[in-house]
Amino acid sequence: MSTSAELFTIGQLADRTGLAVRTIRFWSDAGLVTPAGRSAGGYRLYDAEAVARLDLVRTLRELGLGLEVVRAVLSQAVTVADVAATHVTALDTEIRSLRLRRAVLSTVAKRGSTIEETLLMHKLARLSARERQQTIDDFVQSVVEGIDPDAPAMGIAQSMRKMPAELPDDPAPEQVDAWIEIGELVADEDFRRRVRAMAVAGAGADELEFGPDYHEVVEHAGRALAEGVAPGSNQGKAVLDRIVAPDTPAAQRARILEQLETFVDARVERYWQLLAIINGRLPQPPAVPSFEWLIVALRADHSDRPVLTHQRCI
Repeated sequence: MSTSAELFTIGQLADRTGLAVRTIRFWSDAGLVTPAGRSAGGYRLYDAEAVARLDLVRTLRELGLGLEVVRAVLSQAVTVADVAATHVTALDTEIRSLRLRRAVLSTVAKRGSTIEETLLMHKLARLSARERQQTIDDFVQSVVEGIDPDAPAMGIAQSMRKMPAELPDDPAPEQVDAWIEIGELVADEDFRRRVRAMAVAGAGADELEFGPDYHEVVEHAGRALAEGVAPGSNQGKAVLDRIVAPDTPAAQRARILEQLETFVDARVERYWQLLAIINGRLPQPPAVPSFEWLIVALRADHSDRPVLTHQRCI
């Protein structure tokens, strides 16, 4: 047994370790550090080993270990390495949760969201990878139900399903924001009906005669849009002629307009942009505004022609 010169009262132990007296007393009562004896007055006395033991207990507690786990480590029932590995996993989960919560709160602050919107965003952000994928799968399935499996639209549908197995351990705020937005989008019944109509029309895409070149539309209509050129003006007509040849037959021009009205949709483009962000890719710049300008220009050019009363069923 240690000599009295090597023993310390709780007050002396507190001075040596920097711990509060009440903390040492609590840990002693919990059995984490045991007195080496008692003074003549009945006060607990601790030896030099208690100093090292208290340092270890403090370290383990600061790392987030509970008293029972600390007791198990001190009794050598488990190793510090085993406990550390378990807590790393738990901390990773907690960190991901905190990042998701931060992203949701950031989105709420930016949008000025209502209580209902906040609850929905929180629910969407907490979905597991499997649940996120199932949400997208259900959406795509509702869009393509009944369509020929060999139709070109089915290939597009498969691309719409491509979600990452997990959001990154350190997801960028824009990735979480994108998931929240895409979750809201696919839950919108009007959006689902719109994409369904496009999929049905696209089931016969091999028969479609898309006229204008994508890059020409983005270049010419995009520039006109940026410069404020009105689609129905003389200047707008000149831009239109660069995209759709002036000698294009009226029936073909009408068909081009019909197809553009069927397949151009800002929300659908936004879906692809969000999917790219979620998958860690740079989204394509928006092209729909350029195509919307072209649609208006074509309508103006055909204003003196008979209006189509129905769309061709494919």
